[in-house]
Amino acid sequence: MSREAYVAPTSAFNTSTTVDTTQGLTTQYICGDCNQKVLLKQGDPIRCKECGHRILYKERTKRMVQFEAR
Repeated sequence: MSREAYVAPTSAFNTSTTVDTTQGLTTQYICGDCNQKVLLKQGDPIRCKECGHRILYKERTKRMVQFEAR
């Protein structure tokens, strides 16, 4: 397959990362203090926009993740 014919896969399963044409790539986090959902893009300060808390947790993915144990 040539490089020009390649079509990048869509992120249909990844709901925590969204693409907005005005802001670029944003990722959704949850504040560790007030549990608000915070959207951050690359270069934004890591801080809750509601309470100012600096501990944010990445939201868990909705797709199934399976590991093979021995």
